Amino acid sequence: MNTTGKRLLLVHAHPDDETINNGATMAKYVSEGVAVTLITCTRGEEGEVLVPELAHLASNATDALGTHRESELANAMKALGVTDFRFLGAPHTKFRDSGMMGTEQNNRPDVFWQANLDEAAAELVKVILEVKPQVLVTYDEFGGYGHPDHIQAHRVAMRAAEIAAPQWEISKIYWNTMPRSVMEKGIEKMKEMGSDFLGVESADDLPFVKDDALVTTVISAAKFAPQKIEAMKAHPTQMSLDGPFFALSNNLGSEVMGDEYYILVKGEKSAPFDSSGRETDLFNGLKG
Repeated sequence: MNTTGKRLLLVHAHPDDETINNGATMAKYVSEGVAVTLITCTRGEEGEVLVPELAHLASNATDALGTHRESELANAMKALGVTDFRFLGAPHTKFRDSGMMGTEQNNRPDVFWQANLDEAAAELVKVILEVKPQVLVTYDEFGGYGHPDHIQAHRVAMRAAEIAAPQWEISKIYWNTMPRSVMEKGIEKMKEMGSDFLGVESADDLPFVKDDALVTTVISAAKFAPQKIEAMKAHPTQMSLDGPFFALSNNLGSEVMGDEYYILVKGEKSAPFDSSGRETDLFNGLKG
């Protein structure tokens, strides 16, 4: 229930992206009475299936993974307390997972990567005009790590905000990010344990990592890290309990699970700030 007048909209590419990037943020704001709306652009039909007994769901088998991941997303949102979560264009339009860049799947006419930008953005505009968010969160122009659906989600979110502006202007827009210093600490700790993170040697090998100076905002929500971890567990086809994100959580704890970082790309950076000069609330500077 929205008891604050504050409204947050998040736009993600596949089920599980929302939890990895913003799980603690979403849980925190829900607990504070902020209206949180999640839009997921595809159902992740081309995702890798990490649960052997569910391998038959894969796109090269029964192609039923998308439906299964809808239920995973519902379970994750239950863990975070989010009740308003939707798929872009639902119920009349369905955008399919595009797979990785350069794959055969990218050429299918029904995949998100091939969607007409303005037509896809128009579906998001409907949501913007309905919920009237003051804050929007999505990816950077590279989609974090170059996945076509992440790039397209960025394009659609930014275009929709532009189209909707004459009727409802979103005050602040943020892109997800990770400061280099935090990731470097995690990688070093994992090396000490004889492991690694996604096979990289340093934080510079990860495209979603940014210089600390570029990071404008941090949501410190260690209290909600357990909810984020439960939401991650709700996506078992995509995240193994011994996989890289759980390994990071074991090594860095709330610093990686409870702290989530952003770059403000529209709106004014506003106090209060933390000791690093970063905003501590996505709604800083906004009136109710």
